[in-house]
Amino acid sequence: MDGIFSLAQQIGFEKSARLNMSSLIFKDEVRAMCKENKCSNYGRSWSCPPACGSPDEIAAKVAPYKNGVIVRTLGKMGDEFDMECIVRTEKKHKARFDTLVRQTKMFYPDCFPMASGVCKRCRKCTYPQRSCRFPDRMYPSMEACGLIVRDVCKASGIDYYNGKNTITFISCILLEKEK
Repeated sequence: MDGIFSLAQQIGFEKSARLNMSSLIFKDEVRAMCKENKCSNYGRSWSCPPACGSPDEIAAKVAPYKNGVIVRTLGKMGDEFDMECIVRTEKKHKARFDTLVRQTKMFYPDCFPMASGVCKRCRKCTYPQRSCRFPDRMYPSMEACGLIVRDVCKASGIDYYNGKNTITFISCILLEKEK
């Protein structure tokens, strides 16, 4: 595990920590918020509901994992409407997370990544007409899985709210399955 933390730091994450596995509580209420479709991705992406599986299906999938890592990218906005900073920080976080997952898979090939936000690997997702073009590089978001990210962060010792005019992106990787 120590190597994963060093790797996360080398890649550029501002903070990484051991994921508190007991904080992974997959809630139907979070998925209900997804169904409201305020982000316009519900039913339009393999990484979002309903394609990513129900909270019960995801809970069953992650149940065998015994540890994980959570990572954070922080952006400092000029003001609360600094969309350029938000977009730039999200791209930076996604690129860092892709690198972390790719390198982590060398040591933990069965790892289970949960990203921040919708997958943006393709200009237009193939869901639901065709299979995902990159199923090994498409990760559901923590929210899409039904997690309250703020609670997972708090339980894992990662600050989620970092002050006025900041934007925070969080992702995690479950590493080892029980044998």
